[in-house]
Amino acid sequence: MISVYPIMLFVSAISSAPVAGIFYAFSSFVMPALGRIPDEQGRGAMNAINVTVYTPSFMILFTGTALLSAVLAAWSLFLIESLASQLVLAAALLYLVGCFGVTIAFNVPLNRQLAEVDASSGDALWRKFLRQWTIWNSARTVGAGLAAALFILALVLGYGRAAAIA
Repeated sequence: MISVYPIMLFVSAISSAPVAGIFYAFSSFVMPALGRIPDEQGRGAMNAINVTVYTPSFMILFTGTALLSAVLAAWSLFLIESLASQLVLAAALLYLVGCFGVTIAFNVPLNRQLAEVDASSGDALWRKFLRQWTIWNSARTVGAGLAAALFILALVLGYGRAAAIA
């Protein structure tokens, strides 16, 4: 009989990696590119991105990984004495706090501020937004990337087999 735990661990490993990649692309070249165009156009483009991101394909990936991470964190507590279980817990917390939590606490409020600004005062806010948003985006990139790496390491160490037997 196949255990659901190693499947959830595998899905978390392969779903947190593209989330990290998406966020990496924004910090690496999307935000710098938006910063190079006139402020009004950059603000408009970012506002359009912030509306468009709410697609099923992204939201299932982003929030689904958070839900899986929460389940895996709780499940890992039952076998916390093993290194692989500790890696799973660390990975899950990195995704939940360092990626999902940072998004909710920092990036989303910044997005809302940008959407509410009027054109006359928008340029100063836009420049501040670019810096702050990119810093927090880079933090969530690291959170999702490290989570992927630790989920993979737990798989390599054979935690899926150990959990299936336990």
